[in-house]
Amino acid sequence: MTISEPTFGQGDGSRPTPKEALSIKAPNPVAYLHSVAFKNTLDFGAPNGSAYFLNIIPIIPMTVGGWDVVNRPSIPIIDVPGFTSGSPEIPVGTPGDGAFGLGDINYTAYLSPSKEETVDWGIGPSITFPTAADDQLGSDKWSAGPAAAFFYMRNPWVFVLQGRQLWSFAGDSDRPDVNQLVLQPIIMYGLGNNWALVTDMVIVSNWNANSDNRWTVPLGGGLSKFFFLGNQPLMARLDAYYNIERPVGAPDWSMNFMVRFFFPR
Repeated sequence: MTISEPTFGQGDGSRPTPKEALSIKAPNPVAYLHSVAFKNTLDFGAPNGSAYFLNIIPIIPMTVGGWDVVNRPSIPIIDVPGFTSGSPEIPVGTPGDGAFGLGDINYTAYLSPSKEETVDWGIGPSITFPTAADDQLGSDKWSAGPAAAFFYMRNPWVFVLQGRQLWSFAGDSDRPDVNQLVLQPIIMYGLGNNWALVTDMVIVSNWNANSDNRWTVPLGGGLSKFFFLGNQPLMARLDAYYNIERPVGAPDWSMNFMVRFFFPR
C-alpha cells in the first residue's frame, strides 16, 4: 500500500514506518490482519428504557490459493429492558420483562484478493445461529445470506461500506421470519498523529415490517485513535448517533465505545 502522506500515521510526509503502515491498514475490513474488537453500544431514549450491547468480534484471516478468507464472527452479549427494535442483533423484538445474556451469534466470511491496495473488496456468506439465551435476545431462527465489503483510501479520507442481507430458513415456527438488511457505511478523515474523525452508521431494514416502521437510520460521528500500549497496537473509538428514522420501540440515541486489539504477523 503506497501512501505519500500518512495522516493515519504520523503525518510528517515521510514514508510510512511499519507502525504507521499498520495504522493505515487497520480501517480495512478485509485486510489480512488478526484482531479482536470489543464494541460497546448503549441505546437510550426507547419507550422501554436503555439497552446495552457488547459485541466481541475476532477477525481471523487465512489464505486459500491466491485469495484471503477473512473470518468475522460476532458474539453479542445483550441487556434489554423488554421489547426492543431497530438493532442488527435482534431482527424482530419480542415482548417481555427484560433479559441479559448471549444473543444470536453471526458469522461472516469475506473472500478477498490477496493484495493490499488503496482499493479493496470482499464478498462471502453470512449466517446467524439461534444461540440467544432468551427469546428477547434473539430471533430463534437460523438465517443466512450474502455479505460484501468495500474499502477505498484517498488520503486523508477512508471510505468503507459493509453490508449483509439475511433471510431465515429454519428455527422456531412460532417466531416471525427474518428478512433483514444491515448496511454499515464508514467515513474517516485523518487528522494526523493517528487521530481521525469517524462516522460509522449502522443502517437496518426489517423488510417484513410496514414501510413506515421498517428503517433505522442513524446520523452522527466521533473520534478514533490508533496507538500502542507498550508493544500492543490498539484502536479506540468513541461516537454517538441520533436515529433520524426509527421503528416503534427503537431508541432515539446510541453511544458506542470500541477498542480493537491488533496482532500483526
